[in-house]
Amino acid sequence: MGIIFDIKRFAVHDGPGIRTTVFLKGCPLRCAWCHNPESISAAICEVPKTVRIGDKTFCENEMVGREITVEELMRKLEKEKIFMDESGGGVTFSGGEPLMQPEFLNKALKACKNAGMHTAVDTSGYARWEILKKAAGLTDLFLYDLKIIDDKKHQEFTGVSNKIILENLRKLSAMGKRIQVRIPCVPNVTLTEENIAQTIDFLSSLTQKPEEVNLLPYHNTAAHKYERFGIKNQFEGTKPVLKQELEELRMQFEEAGFKTRIGG
Repeated sequence: MGIIFDIKRFAVHDGPGIRTTVFLKGCPLRCAWCHNPESISAAICEVPKTVRIGDKTFCENEMVGREITVEELMRKLEKEKIFMDESGGGVTFSGGEPLMQPEFLNKALKACKNAGMHTAVDTSGYARWEILKKAAGLTDLFLYDLKIIDDKKHQEFTGVSNKIILENLRKLSAMGKRIQVRIPCVPNVTLTEENIAQTIDFLSSLTQKPEEVNLLPYHNTAAHKYERFGIKNQFEGTKPVLKQELEELRMQFEEAGFKTRIGG
């Protein structure tokens, strides 16, 4: 039994082709810019929701998260398989941090593989190597989040050290796993000259280069979620990254030898 908070059909930014993305609840990181604050708690929770109908506003409570069995999940995924097959897509497990529910994740990955579905795991890499290694045997592609290379700054903005994250990425690379590195472009945090230079140096040191680097521009579309969950939005009022700045960043990575794309 696993706890999820969403299943997104026809996803096109979570790996190749048309995919179904399964969002698992729970995350060990506390990224200051998190776009899915409802995913942080591993527990099913109740939050207020405002509904507007015409001139009237109604407040009601909404349950965030629900239990699901692998069998129930597979029945849903099987309905989407034709779109996966035709487009070269598959299933992506995201979150939160899917590695926080390793038993459910591995059973679901195995069931997907047995059904002939391409599998991807979107992860922060913050997990014991034994957990990640086991999932790696059932995963076709990792979407690996790489935020800040400086450990002190990483702790400041995510609440955890990045040592295990960097070491796990080195190990996955040495295994020859397919990896797409995802970098959130957050103004004055990840998007600094120092962090970008350190990121390029780190990626260049890997046994096998990631097959692609995705530059994920910061946006403030999750602002309403912070209000609902009563969480302070540390980036309130922060403006999105300019397209020109992202293009210059893309060129910087490509000049270093990495296939790079803006967006996921």
